[in-house]
Amino acid sequence: MFETNYKYSDINDTVIKFADICTQNNRINPELYGKYEVKRGLRDISGKGVLTGLTDISEIVSYSIVDSDMVPCKGKLYYHGYDIEQLVEGFAGKRKFGFEETTFLLIFGKLPTRSELDEFVELLSNYREELPTSFVRDIIMKAPSKDMMNALARSVLTLYAYDDKADDTSIPNVLRQCLQLTALFPMLSVYGYQAYSHYHDGNSLFIHSPLKEYSTAENILHLLRPDGQFSELEAKILDLALVIHAEHGGGNNSTFTTHVVTSSGTDTYSAVAASLGSLKGPKHGGANIKVCRMFDDMMENIKDWTDDDEISSYLCDLLNKRAFDKAGLIYGMGHAVYSISDPRAEIFKKYVEKLSQEKGLQKEFGLYSRVERLAPEVIAKERKIYKGVSANVDFYSGFVYKMLGLPLELYTPIFAVARIAGWSAHRLEELINAGKIIRPAYKSIAKHRIYVPIENR
Repeated sequence: MFETNYKYSDINDTVIKFADICTQNNRINPELYGKYEVKRGLRDISGKGVLTGLTDISEIVSYSIVDSDMVPCKGKLYYHGYDIEQLVEGFAGKRKFGFEETTFLLIFGKLPTRSELDEFVELLSNYREELPTSFVRDIIMKAPSKDMMNALARSVLTLYAYDDKADDTSIPNVLRQCLQLTALFPMLSVYGYQAYSHYHDGNSLFIHSPLKEYSTAENILHLLRPDGQFSELEAKILDLALVIHAEHGGGNNSTFTTHVVTSSGTDTYSAVAASLGSLKGPKHGGANIKVCRMFDDMMENIKDWTDDDEISSYLCDLLNKRAFDKAGLIYGMGHAVYSISDPRAEIFKKYVEKLSQEKGLQKEFGLYSRVERLAPEVIAKERKIYKGVSANVDFYSGFVYKMLGLPLELYTPIFAVARIAGWSAHRLEELINAGKIIRPAYKSIAKHRIYVPIENR
């Protein structure tokens, strides 16, 4: 008999029994994937992705062709044909910030002129001031979520109700919606955290208004900190984080979600909410949180952070499910595409060291550097691997956010603040090219059966 006195989140004995039935009757023999040549995760055993579409927005290079053979090479990332390293160098050493210019490039397919960039930045600034009246009070402050990605998705879906042209998928309207969401994501994320921090943790509530003269990175720090203050280096490094997280090809899970959902003809808010749900996953945007927690455990259990042997022993324990979460993973190491190096991690590392010096955390940076060097060696000994292993962007991003004083709850939303630029570009690309609804095939392995009346089962 079904229990009537229960909590919403309770898992009772009946649910457990049905879960066992569900598991038993839905398990697929792993050997069948090889038999039917299924590319699990839409990737083959070498890591090469199944071609499902075309894009002009970005390019990921992880190998070169030598005598008709694929040879792993140093990773490269291009935004509309521009090397990400060159773009970052173009921003470095100057007062200007790069995320707004990067967003323009991704969405419009060209680098802006000075007047175009000024006009674009002004448009984003104006949109930041157009959060619907009482939205913060009535939507964000009421029933704050313990997970900021869910809070962000809820805010995005609620904005649908405030948009008189929510279902209009014409390019001008979708562009307007995408730019508005790009401008509003910092406030929706930080305000959501402030509400959670106040109502769940009992901290003082600070709600700052965004400043028109500030960049996206500056506004994030301004909105988050009680006194609204930050150093130039802090803002520049957060801006860098936004630039290198803004886009990563059409095949990453959340961007592919953007393409899939957009191809159905649905509205912008639904498409972005779906992408947020994808990004939240610990195998995707939530990976930097896992890295930070892994290092916290590492710092507690390793006595000498300079001892290569002790570090290697801990890494070996990780792989053999004897340490941290016992998942058998070294978080932040390895990537579905890159093998020799992730260019985003390479760029990040240069600036991470500078920030660690400013914050007096050189010892912690040293540990990160040693793990980055030792982990591929340990993985090569303990695992059968088909391609090289290197640090990915998540390896250092969590450490950066920690040094910036960002709360753990905002790590993945900051990723979303950056990636909304790429999602917007891909949604517009899908609509402009009027592609077919995306519907890949699944091979059924079910045997046909004859229906048996319930009294005879």
